[in-house]
Amino acid sequence: MTGREFLEPDSVQQRLYLDGFKRLEVIQKIFNELPKADQNLCNHGSYFLAANASLCGLAANNFFRNVLHVRRAFIASALPMAVIPFLSTVAVYEGFVREPLFSGQLDCEVCAVVRGGLTGAVVGGLYPAFLALPLNASLAARYFSSPLPGKENLVRFWLSVSKPVFRKMSWAVLIQALTGLYLATKHHGIYVKILQQMDASRDTEELQA
Repeated sequence: MTGREFLEPDSVQQRLYLDGFKRLEVIQKIFNELPKADQNLCNHGSYFLAANASLCGLAANNFFRNVLHVRRAFIASALPMAVIPFLSTVAVYEGFVREPLFSGQLDCEVCAVVRGGLTGAVVGGLYPAFLALPLNASLAARYFSSPLPGKENLVRFWLSVSKPVFRKMSWAVLIQALTGLYLATKHHGIYVKILQQMDASRDTEELQA
């Protein structure tokens, strides 16, 4: 190992010259020196995506209630449809995008952006709609708000019920996907800023040495 790769300005080794806990400490130190706008975006950006997921959950819940003519237990159905998608979206985005990115495990911009878009579309958009279906199906069966079919027509019935709801939710899924893409792009940009400052600090230390 000649060390030539450390002299190349764009080498991966130059960006990863600090390993493990020391690297994380340096990243955190530089992060604390960033503008407050960047810090807030990193710390609270996933909450915006999660808030949209809650709205998707409430919308899907309302659509299924109307289709199945459910008029009772509004709060009992709305509360989990707001809370569960919010918590799930935050947890998945943090564990799937943000934490790997700022720990140095996810350097690829395309990978980070794709992960953000998938998280927004699947967890923040589709998941609330899928969650609303069994919830409202159980309410419809409990309160006899809509005649339910026998086992032989069960799949066809729920497909016919779900189709218009998922058609209406398609725009919400698209918006969530774009929001996830945007958020992951901004987070990766902030991560690049941190890497650039790490490189600048390293160059300064080498000049002083």
